[in-house]
Amino acid sequence: MDKKETIEGFYKLSRQEKIALLNLSNESKKLLYDALITEPKIAGIIDELSENTISHYSFPMGVAPNVWINNKLYTLPLVTEESSVVAAIAKAAKFWAAYGGFQATVLGTKKKGQVHFFWKGEKSLLINKFDALKDFILFRIRPYIRRMQKRGGGISNIELVDKTAILDNYYQLDVSFETLDAMGANFINSCLEDMAKSLRQFVSCDLEMDENLLEINMAILSNYTPNCRVKAWASIPIADLNRYGDQLNISNLASKLEHAVAIASIDVGRAVTHNKGIFNGIDAVALATGNDWRALEAGAHAYASRKGSYASLSKVAMNNTSFTIELEIPLAVGTVGGITNLHPLAKIAMEILGKPGAEELMQIMAVSGLAANLSALLALTTSGIQKGHMSMHLSNILRQLDATEEQKEAAKNFFKEKTISYSEVAEFLKSYS
Repeated sequence: MDKKETIEGFYKLSRQEKIALLNLSNESKKLLYDALITEPKIAGIIDELSENTISHYSFPMGVAPNVWINNKLYTLPLVTEESSVVAAIAKAAKFWAAYGGFQATVLGTKKKGQVHFFWKGEKSLLINKFDALKDFILFRIRPYIRRMQKRGGGISNIELVDKTAILDNYYQLDVSFETLDAMGANFINSCLEDMAKSLRQFVSCDLEMDENLLEINMAILSNYTPNCRVKAWASIPIADLNRYGDQLNISNLASKLEHAVAIASIDVGRAVTHNKGIFNGIDAVALATGNDWRALEAGAHAYASRKGSYASLSKVAMNNTSFTIELEIPLAVGTVGGITNLHPLAKIAMEILGKPGAEELMQIMAVSGLAANLSALLALTTSGIQKGHMSMHLSNILRQLDATEEQKEAAKNFFKEKTISYSEVAEFLKSYS
């Protein structure tokens, strides 16, 4: 790009001026305006959630009813553009309700942050003085953590991690945080940045060492949260599961499901798609409640690789009489602060769920992921994924092909028992008179 083409102060321009600078047709520019929320209070909130906002981008918000978790009935708010996800979770909820629904438990709530630094001094000095450094850090950050401590949170541990065998002179301060119902990103990062300052001061003042021996590289939370983890599971008598399979002309369905999960545990090509199916359910609840789905995915995918290769996040346990599928996954979520308390629809989603705390929301998200996983596995091992998926997708195909209402109705009747594809639907519309 020619330097003369660089736009200076773009963020200062009005919405209309920003849109005018984009290489768009008049029709597209009008659509950007038409997509705006017109209620001033809500529009103002949405505008301020991001930078250089030119319009409001909408996704459908649906619900899946009849979801029993720990003997409590929920309706799950789900934000997703894929209708089959909502249908799959609702179907799984209805099926498993007859067998006690889903169970879930939180295994830990600790979140993680790190100060990354390089130390060129004597390793032994750093190790021997670490307890004194830790006391100094904790004393310095008391103002930051006082309010969190009053609520039962704060810092649970600080460790010195020696990474010099991998990268010369590289160390970490590895810090465990408890942030209760808050996601806590700002709290954690503020603490870590002050810890970095404390480390620098400790070296120059308490150790009376040359500051050049220390290089602070960065201080930042980690989205890898293996100690903020939840487990969800569902069980069914094998005889009942196999009888369900017999109704679908599938023999020994329990064994097929067990093998399907086993394949995802040993083959990365299958594991990625298997886990994506889990996140169909988790992301939909995360988006609905204003949680950071990108952070959740990053942490969980890393957890799926913790043993050295990427594998399934869910697993199956079978004995002579019972089939159990479970999902164990790190999910660091928040129910106070951030978008959850700002976005009007996120607040409504939380209301639909009964205004849960963070631990309860972890369990809800895990169950949503497991329900999506269960439906996908049942479809894959019986009728195939395309039958249900493409029937739900038919409406989107008809819209893309500009079908009339009459054509839509005829197509839905025609494809009830047929395999659906874009080309097949296009051919049908051509022949329809």
